[in-house]
Amino acid sequence: MGHGHHHHHHHHAAAQGDLRMGLAVAINLALTVAQVVGGVLSGSLAMIADALHNFSDAISLIIATLARRIARRPASAEMPFGWARAEVVAALINYTTLIVIGLYLAMEAVLRFLSPEPVQGWLVVIIAGVALVIDLATAALTWAMAKDSVNIRAAFLHNVADALGSVAVILAGTLILLFGWTWVDPLVTLLIAAYILWMACTEIGGVIRILMLGSPPELAPAEVLEEARGVAGVAGLHKAHLWQLDEHSAALQAHLVVAQGAWHEADAIKRAVKDRLQSRFGLTRVTLELECSRHPCTAPQDWGGA
Repeated sequence: MGHGHHHHHHHHAAAQGDLRMGLAVAINLALTVAQVVGGVLSGSLAMIADALHNFSDAISLIIATLARRIARRPASAEMPFGWARAEVVAALINYTTLIVIGLYLAMEAVLRFLSPEPVQGWLVVIIAGVALVIDLATAALTWAMAKDSVNIRAAFLHNVADALGSVAVILAGTLILLFGWTWVDPLVTLLIAAYILWMACTEIGGVIRILMLGSPPELAPAEVLEEARGVAGVAGLHKAHLWQLDEHSAALQAHLVVAQGAWHEADAIKRAVKDRLQSRFGLTRVTLELECSRHPCTAPQDWGGA
């Protein structure tokens, strides 16, 4: 009964999350159309830049939603670790597109500096004001889910960048209205591009680390080995691999050398090592290959190896 209730609650939460994501996609696509029309009519590059970024928001939310659904698939013989990494792949796609968009906007801004064009400030301010409301609404829809998912966080950061972009566009439009400073438009575009690039480059490293089977950044690998070696009956631990399966779980596999005279307790020693690593580091996926201290690996190294 308890398990069934938990499963029902999890399914309800997932469905509610999917509904939020769908709503966020719809309002972003509607806003993109409005911004493109407004940008063309007003001649504002910053407005079109914001529209392009908004369209990328909608695409990023679609990618994030699809990845979220795929990640819920169970493990199988073909995919023994399950599909959780689909969300990491989606995050990589979204951060990569953010970098491409940032570079494109920077190039367009520089070209606009070299060849200025008139901008109608009032239309810019009105549409950017609407955009800001939509951006904040989308951010509110995805904020709670972004805390626990690198995939949703990538989509969420698209929206945060958009909200800041809308504020910057409103500022540019106001300055053009008040003082006729048309150069503010490409300057604001350049600032938006710089922020997008900084944010994407900061976040993408963690995603690449997971896909490259790197160790979890919150764990010190040397400490993990030291803890295992401290268990009674352990003569050594080597040829270890510590890697992130996905954003929320890690795995360790290693060769465990059983101390001389303790082979009859090998299973208990292995169990003790697993219990210690779970309680200290939260490692639940630990695979240990047992070795007798009389016949250990030749020239063993702490990390890597077959």
